[in-house]
Amino acid sequence: MENLKVPAEKLRLVYRPGEELPADFVNEEAEDTIVGQNRALQALEFGLNIKSEGFNIYAAGMPGTGKETAVKNYIDKIASDTPTPSDLCYVNNFKNPYQPHNLVLPAGQGSILAKDVKKLVETARQEIPRAFESDEYIAQKENISRQYNEKKQELFNQLNQKATESGFVIQSTPGGFLLVPQKDGKPLQDQDLQVLSEDERKEIFYKKSKLEEELKSTIREARNIDKKMAEEVEEMDRKVALFAVEHLFQELLEKYKDSPKVIDYLKEMQEDMMENIHLFREQQQQQQQALPFPMPFNQDSGFKKYQINVIVDNSDLKGAPVVRELNPTYNNIFGRIEKETQFGGLVTDFTMIRGGSLHEANGGFFVVKVEELLKNPFSYESLKRVIKSNQLEIEEPGEKFGFMATKSLRPEPVDLDVKVVIIGSPLFYYLLYNLDMEFRELFKVKADFDTVMARTEENIRSYYGFLDSFCQKENIRALDNSATAKIVEYGSRLAEDQQKLSTRFSEIADIVREACYYADSNQEESVRDEHINRAIEARIYRSNLVQKKLQEAIERDVLFIDTEGEKVGQINGLSVMHMGDYAFGKPTRITSSLGLGRGGIIDIEREAKLGGPLHTKGVMILNGYLTNMYARDMPLTLSARLVFEQSYSEIEGDSASSTELYTLLSSLADVPLKQNLAVTGSVNQRGEIQAIGGVNEKIEGFFELCKARGLTGHQGVIIPKSNEHNLMLKESVVEAVREGKFHIYVVSTVEEGIELLTGIKAGKRQEDGTFEEKTINYRIEQVLRENYRKMKRLGKEAAEDKGLEDQADERDRENEG
Repeated sequence: MENLKVPAEKLRLVYRPGEELPADFVNEEAEDTIVGQNRALQALEFGLNIKSEGFNIYAAGMPGTGKETAVKNYIDKIASDTPTPSDLCYVNNFKNPYQPHNLVLPAGQGSILAKDVKKLVETARQEIPRAFESDEYIAQKENISRQYNEKKQELFNQLNQKATESGFVIQSTPGGFLLVPQKDGKPLQDQDLQVLSEDERKEIFYKKSKLEEELKSTIREARNIDKKMAEEVEEMDRKVALFAVEHLFQELLEKYKDSPKVIDYLKEMQEDMMENIHLFREQQQQQQQALPFPMPFNQDSGFKKYQINVIVDNSDLKGAPVVRELNPTYNNIFGRIEKETQFGGLVTDFTMIRGGSLHEANGGFFVVKVEELLKNPFSYESLKRVIKSNQLEIEEPGEKFGFMATKSLRPEPVDLDVKVVIIGSPLFYYLLYNLDMEFRELFKVKADFDTVMARTEENIRSYYGFLDSFCQKENIRALDNSATAKIVEYGSRLAEDQQKLSTRFSEIADIVREACYYADSNQEESVRDEHINRAIEARIYRSNLVQKKLQEAIERDVLFIDTEGEKVGQINGLSVMHMGDYAFGKPTRITSSLGLGRGGIIDIEREAKLGGPLHTKGVMILNGYLTNMYARDMPLTLSARLVFEQSYSEIEGDSASSTELYTLLSSLADVPLKQNLAVTGSVNQRGEIQAIGGVNEKIEGFFELCKARGLTGHQGVIIPKSNEHNLMLKESVVEAVREGKFHIYVVSTVEEGIELLTGIKAGKRQEDGTFEEKTINYRIEQVLRENYRKMKRLGKEAAEDKGLEDQADERDRENEG
């Protein structure tokens, strides 16, 4: 079977620097290049440049594949050449303060407008009171007051004259005006009226009623005079105030003439100032003294409505904004309306509106991780809603989803123009794509980041460039050619393929950092291959405690594993245990037992509910193989049991199906299997050995056990031939194979495997339909035929016994009758 042995040269594809690349090669462009992700990069370039709706991006990839770096580099590159978007401000709606208006201004103009308006208000607060304190204003106001007072005085003089002529005098009381009759210039009392004749009293009452009507009319005219005076004073005040500030507004109106909404806002603001001149005439100090205690929030509260709330200020931004939201809560993404406490209640206004990260990203790019987005309530659904509507509204989440209804602000929505990039694992992409019908309409571009790339000359050059730029960026010692070669080999080991390189650069970067630490500790000028090896070994050592405990249990015969001798129906299987950051191979004893019957193959793991569906499928395939191979002209008469000995957890996967088959064949043929060999590989119904995963870990796991017990030169592992290209074994294993102390065999069929394990020819079916004598298959077929004959004979005897019993019962019934 020497032809099935894998030579040491094929167990690890060694990279020798200088054969494919110059020793001093440096890739100067590698710093901004993502290595080995052409498919994903093309998708990113397309998705970021297309302007059609719905072409947002989902960057899918496993951790460490460079997807976040790629997204960052590509977006930053495109954003730098994209026009800077506008500023966003919120201002008071003077007609309805509960619905603040937004102002969209060219980049940098928002803060300028806020400063301009602030300066205008401050100037107005100085100029308006000063205008009302001028001598000219005081004289005009006194003149108006004198003119209208004279008119009022004339009215009352005329009324007094009529009253005097009619024998009455008008007296002013707290309750109003009172008409008192008089005679000979003296007011008449009630008792005086009683002594008058009836005609005289009637004449007095008649005149009084006439005068009361005239009095009411005079009072109405006086009030109209007061109203006209107030209106004239108010109009004069308006003109005085307007004269004081009109030039200020004219300057801003001219400055912002290209912004219609700003023009409208400034005009409304001017009109509101003219209607609230009293705010400017009141002294702030008097307001504060009127309160028994200081109220900080009350300072200048009347003038807050003239402020500009700048939500987004792009004055320092060059190009389009790129916002990476690390904590995508609803408020952080979509903004919020803050509140403050006053006298035990919550109050708010437009100055407490706060923008979210989407406001900052408007006109640019918004990047978020899918895991963080989905675990924050309302964030994902709300993000979809604003993408569909292209409208960004700041609203309380409770009100938005109908949980509560309170009177609050409803700021004017903002038009949204943003490219959304979600970063996450492929699993979340497939879940969202299949379960959320809106997702596929909103995220039409998938940037799929692979975990491996071809081990070509070009990609090795990229590896060199990545390592060179990484060392420069991290400011660590450079790698010499021997260290770089080890990194290339380590990349193939991570990829589990001699013709591939891993793109999990985060793991590679960690190895480089650790190797640099060891080089620093030894005060070396550069990182060499020995430092890389030490870093890899140290990383394994920190995580392989469980592996060492299991190996110790095997060495102390707590767990039974034979590495010498031969036994019937017993074989060494190999599995992989994953411990999070570390995976290792674990040898396991697999046994089979046979009996006469038609029960088929019973999987004890399945019966004990410790077998997963894939393992169960693998066992069921064995039935198909045995039927196809040996039961062409007779029923398969077999009762067998398979078990993973000393297994106390769930068994999953079909990588041991060929191993289980070998134990069955050994038991059926009554031929022992070599215990110095361990086996892995799945099998199909035609007896072809199929590839499995974790081949390197499985081989190394059995090698470590054999090494601990002592290498004899006969030990080894049988693997599928289709896994040969996956071999990237540790150098210690390769060296043992090179020295003939350990062996790796590759098989393509069950026949090749059983011949290796037994040393007996498997045997082919001849033209007459039988197998060659003295072969494994011949023995098995003979055993199954004999089993069939025995079962047939037992069945006939049982039938005869059943017939005799029936006859005896019939006679008994006749006798009783």
